[in-house]
Amino acid sequence: MNAPLLTIVVPCYNEEEVLPETMKQLCALLDELNTDNLISEKSKLLFVDDGSKDQTWSIIYKKGLEDTKIKGLKLARNVGHQNALLAGLFAAKRHSDCLVSIDADLQDDITVIREFMNSYSKGFDVVYGVRKERKTDTFFKKHTAQSFYKLMQFMGVNLVYNHADFRLMSRRAVEALEQFNESNLFLRGVVPLVGFQSTSVFYDRKERLAGETKYPLRKMLSFALDGVTSFSVTPIRFISLIGFLSFFVSLLFGGYFFYLKFSGQTQTGWTSLIASIWLIGGLQLIALGFIGEYIGKIYKESKRRPKFVVDIDTYNLGFPEEESFAPKEGEILIDYNPLSETN
Repeated sequence: MNAPLLTIVVPCYNEEEVLPETMKQLCALLDELNTDNLISEKSKLLFVDDGSKDQTWSIIYKKGLEDTKIKGLKLARNVGHQNALLAGLFAAKRHSDCLVSIDADLQDDITVIREFMNSYSKGFDVVYGVRKERKTDTFFKKHTAQSFYKLMQFMGVNLVYNHADFRLMSRRAVEALEQFNESNLFLRGVVPLVGFQSTSVFYDRKERLAGETKYPLRKMLSFALDGVTSFSVTPIRFISLIGFLSFFVSLLFGGYFFYLKFSGQTQTGWTSLIASIWLIGGLQLIALGFIGEYIGKIYKESKRRPKFVVDIDTYNLGFPEEESFAPKEGEILIDYNPLSETN
């Protein structure tokens, strides 16, 4: 049986500091796996430039001219990590038997990709890379991340604990993923919904090779909010529960105040009045915020805008025309033009 053709998809945003070393390590890994007959010699690395403002695309393009294993996909603008990852997976799926997604900083242990391939050969369509521990995280990030996973599980969302976006997917799993057309695609929650046989491989996460994290606190909070509101209506139900509780509490206090009035024990005071106003007002604003978040997602879904626009695609060059990548409904491809290389 022929060895499977593997494509490793690497989303990149302003990664000029780390890219050369990332390319070096991943190319060496492909050579090792090919030598051991775990993957085809035609296996590729696909680096997706998510609208970087530095020399990221220039590095990808020039390295691609030197090494045929290195390919690039340049997006017309920054669309975010999740959509950039989708762009790479969808562009490479037709010519790949399986695909691995990994971040450019190589904090994820690339050596476990060998275990990914072994699991794939045993019939698993999805292989999750799961962190053993969070030793490299700060105290704040460690506990907020763990709280997020526990919160999602409490809300009934099927997530793989301590798994990010380091995973292997077979071609048919990616094709199934492509059928999920929602604009707000939270991959960590959607991939388990695809189904198919899956397993996990555990590893220790390393320090970032170079550069700075692309997920500051603001983006982490936004990412978590997207995850919660994309998969559960529990927050809305929780707000409704608070509303009912507030209503019944107000009835109890109303009866108590009527008792004080008719017994002549009432006293004028602004503290309780102002506290009540601020409490109810705050709850109303929180409720409106959550409702607005859901309505905003409905608004985005109703417009059906493409998740990404491809500017340059060097991955699919050279394939026979009848097998070339064809854009799906809702996606836009612009013909490749080497002269359009920009930084």
